[in-house]
Amino acid sequence: MTKGNKQLSPEQSEELLRTLKDRFEKNMNRHNGLEWAKVQAKIEANPEKSWSLHEMEGTGGEPDVIGLDGETGEYIFYDCSAESPKGRRSVCYDRKALESRKQHKPENSAMDMAASMGIELLTEEQYRDLQELGNFDLKTSSWVQTPDNIRNLGGAIFCDRRYNTVFVYHNGADSYYAARGFRGSLRV
Repeated sequence: MTKGNKQLSPEQSEELLRTLKDRFEKNMNRHNGLEWAKVQAKIEANPEKSWSLHEMEGTGGEPDVIGLDGETGEYIFYDCSAESPKGRRSVCYDRKALESRKQHKPENSAMDMAASMGIELLTEEQYRDLQELGNFDLKTSSWVQTPDNIRNLGGAIFCDRRYNTVFVYHNGADSYYAARGFRGSLRV
């Protein structure tokens, strides 16, 4: 894959499909009633989505199918890594927050990274839905889409799971921590 080219080589596609199929088969509780052959056909028919899945995988997200949109026929993928993806940590919330930092700026922001990968940050509701499928972020936390009324005041929200409970917190959008990243979603 060349820089700027959002297409995978045949070898990369084959490896990605193998990885996704293996994860799909090991975690059937996430997608009861769905068939891998149909998911694979959708991925193969959408090379740009395949590229996004590759980016999710490459940054440690361990994407997996968590559902099917009955109206659009799209399969929904979430990052299902046990902890917030390693390749997406130590980022502030968005570009505005990144630019507002005068010193010790992080290398990137969650919103910019997600956009460059062709994915979206999970919403709070999606994050809670993910937690119904397993125990995620027991040691880390993940930025989630922040409502405008909070963001306009300089804040952003993130979630984690502690004490068998999902917590939603706030922080300055320009903050960043080694244990905070973000989880994404993709529709294929």
